[in-house]
Amino acid sequence: MKPIYIFFLSFIALVACGDTTNTTIKYKKPSVGTINSLQVVTPNIFWNGPVGDQVLASLAAPTPGLPQDEPLFSIRQIPLEVFSGFAKTSRLFLHLTIAEKDTLVIRKNPFAKPQTGVFITASSQEKLIALIKKNAPKIIKEFKLSEIKERQRRTKKSKLRLDSLPSAFGLTLEIPSAYHIAKSEPDFYWIRKELKSGHTNIIIYQVPINTIPQDSTALQEIIKMRDDVAGKQLPVEDGDIFITEEAYPPYITSTTIDAKFAFETKGTWEIKNQWMAGPFVNYAIKDTLNNRYLVLEGFTYAPSSSKRDLQLELESILKSVKIK
Repeated sequence: MKPIYIFFLSFIALVACGDTTNTTIKYKKPSVGTINSLQVVTPNIFWNGPVGDQVLASLAAPTPGLPQDEPLFSIRQIPLEVFSGFAKTSRLFLHLTIAEKDTLVIRKNPFAKPQTGVFITASSQEKLIALIKKNAPKIIKEFKLSEIKERQRRTKKSKLRLDSLPSAFGLTLEIPSAYHIAKSEPDFYWIRKELKSGHTNIIIYQVPINTIPQDSTALQEIIKMRDDVAGKQLPVEDGDIFITEEAYPPYITSTTIDAKFAFETKGTWEIKNQWMAGPFVNYAIKDTLNNRYLVLEGFTYAPSSSKRDLQLELESILKSVKIK
């Protein structure tokens, strides 16, 4: 493996800007690209060397929370001279070039709409590598946010009507019409979409606000809560139960959902004593006004399919919640 030398960066410009202010441009082409598809624009000689290695190490790293390794983004590279016309309409792109100054600029809708482009310049390949490595978390966050919004935009075209959800839980969710209600009870909702091999699922319930402490025991209590509620509510053959996988504990972070504090937990579920498992994402949203934690969870069973994009769809649905 070739060594990578990281030099001190004398100047980094971090800019996030909106649509171009050029008033002569009144129309932008619709962007193209499948979910989580990223186009990298850089010379072939860079791509086939350490620069390309760093891009893949940072942006094609395994997606957190999945049972098998799947890259954060599906990446394709094109050289600079090809970046024109239709090639400029990719919804996500990373543009890497050599220039006098070291800069990183994030632009919204530069050539198409919706679109997120990250432009990085540096005075050497080594500094280009350092910029990519240092700013990878920022770049990933920006791209993932764009993909959540794109998935939500697509959902708005055909939504499932759930008139009973606001009265049952005091919330609204934007869910694609391909889903259907699998179970509806006063204290538990199960919404499901059938796949060619498997299904994606959303469950909704609430627990008293003192169920989950905001301390180091939060993960332990969330696991206990979800195993108890889902284990009782989700039907499983032969009397087995739906639980959090015991071999590999999930990981937990704090976030904000609908302007409220929430725990985000990602991990793997399993059916005890059966060869059934898959990824889940769980949001426990602290609703102080109603003295509760509102729990929204999405999980996938798709044994013969990749799960990255299925989980992103579920995440986009859960993050559309509006609590009344």
